[in-house]
Amino acid sequence: MTKPLNMVAVAAAVLATSVAAYAFSGQEYAKDAKIDIAQARTAALKAHPGTITDEELEKEGGRSGLRYSFDIKTESGTQEVGVDARTGAILENKAEGPNPD
Repeated sequence: MTKPLNMVAVAAAVLATSVAAYAFSGQEYAKDAKIDIAQARTAALKAHPGTITDEELEKEGGRSGLRYSFDIKTESGTQEVGVDARTGAILENKAEGPNPD
């Protein structure tokens, strides 16, 4: 009987780590966003195609005060793309400097 319980524990641990891997920084602000992370990713990749290497939702001054920030890796380097979390507008689309934050 302990074998099935161990399997359940292992499955739960794997699931918990999988979910954490898909978490993004700033999730506590998601309730205030009008667009979700998937919509913001789509907008960011449309503005600058590549591979997203980092993503976060952050509070900032100006505009709506809440934005998604994406680091997008391309052949020419890393681009930072900011997406307004309430309107979906592109706020920033610039090359990442030598010391990305």
